[in-house]
Amino acid sequence: MDLLEAIILGIIQGLTEFLPVSSSGHLELAKAIFGDTSVPQESLTFTVVLHAATALSTIVVFRKEIAEIFRGLFQFKWNEEMQFSVKIILSMIPAVVIGLAFEKELESFFGGKILLVGFMLLITAVLLLLADKAKNTNKSVSFKNAVIIGISQAIAMLPGISRSGATISTSVLLGVDRTRAARFSFLMVVPLILGKVAKDILSGDINFQSSEIIPLSAGFIAAFISGLLACTWMIALVKRSKLSYFSLYCAIVGLIAIGYSLFF
Repeated sequence: MDLLEAIILGIIQGLTEFLPVSSSGHLELAKAIFGDTSVPQESLTFTVVLHAATALSTIVVFRKEIAEIFRGLFQFKWNEEMQFSVKIILSMIPAVVIGLAFEKELESFFGGKILLVGFMLLITAVLLLLADKAKNTNKSVSFKNAVIIGISQAIAMLPGISRSGATISTSVLLGVDRTRAARFSFLMVVPLILGKVAKDILSGDINFQSSEIIPLSAGFIAAFISGLLACTWMIALVKRSKLSYFSLYCAIVGLIAIGYSLFF
C-alpha cells in the first residue's frame, strides 16, 4: 500500500465512520477502485489502525462526557452515569454475540462484494429518510431502547449498512432526542472498537513491519483528523434534521455500485 492510497483510505474511514454512509461499504468500494492487492494480514493490520484512529477521535470529541461518566461510576451509586454505562453495555451485547458466533460468516461478506454493498446502501438510504421525517422529542435512551439500538448496530456489521446511520435512525424512530441519539450512537461504539482492536492484536494476527510504518502512520493521522471533523459535523447535522441529504447520497452510490457490479 503506497502513501497516497493510505491517506485516501484513512480519510474515507474517518469521514464515513461518523457520517451515516457506511465506512465498511465505502472502504470496500475504494479497495475495488484501487484494485486491492494487499494480503489479508496487511489489510487486517491497516483496518485495525484506522479503527483505532476513529475510536481516538471519538474519545477526544466526547472527552468531557467520558470524564463525567467515569467520575460518576466511581461514586458506586445507581446514578445517571451508572445507568448510562449499563445502557452502553446492553447495546454492545447483540454485536458481541453475533460477532463472536458468526465471525467467519461475517468475513465472507467482505472482499469485493460490491453488489451486496450497493443493496445495503439502499437500505441505509431508506432508514435515514424515515429518521429525518420523524418528530424530535426530549426523550433519553431507555434500557429497552439500548437493546434495540444494539440490535441495529449488530445488523450494521454488514458492509453498506451504516453503523451510525442505523443506530441514530433507530434511536430517533424510537422517539429519542436527536442530540442524545447521536451522542449515544458515537459513545456506544468506542468499547466495541477498542475491544476488537485488542482482540486482533492479542490473536497474533497483527505484525507490524518496518516498511509499513509510514503508510500506517499516514492512514492513522488522516483517519483521526477527518474523524474529528466528521464527528463534530454529524452531531450538528442530526440536530438540524439534515439526514435526507445523506439518504440521497447513499441511494446514488448504492445504485452506482449495483450497476458497476452487474455490468462491469
